[in-house]
Amino acid sequence: QVQLVESGGGLVQAGGSLRLSCAASGRTFSNVAMGWFRQGPGKEREFVATISWNADNTYYADSVKGRFTIARDNAKNTVYLYMNGLKPEDTAVYFCAASQWASMTTRSDWYNYWGQGTQVTVSS
Repeated sequence: QVQLVESGGGLVQAGGSLRLSCAASGRTFSNVAMGWFRQGPGKEREFVATISWNADNTYYADSVKGRFTIARDNAKNTVYLYMNGLKPEDTAVYFCAASQWASMTTRSDWYNYWGQGTQVTVSS
């Protein structure tokens, strides 16, 4: 059974910080790129961040660049999203995902395993 399990979501005031974690089980994802996506109220799912298989490269959406950091620990089969300087517009359900490929991608259809999502709410 392959599973991605997220944790760390919650309610935070504007300007605050959260760390999201995504622990994988059932197989190793150490040889593929990982990503984070989010879906806000009444909005479509959008790309947030991605990291290559060996963490040599990262890429971020313009809306979060400089505030969010994606990281991974392949020994723990876990990926993280460090979120700083949170804004109300960051409010969304956040999903982690594993790619089919080692290279980074912003395309959701190139990811074939997804977590259940965790709610992040930022109040003003």
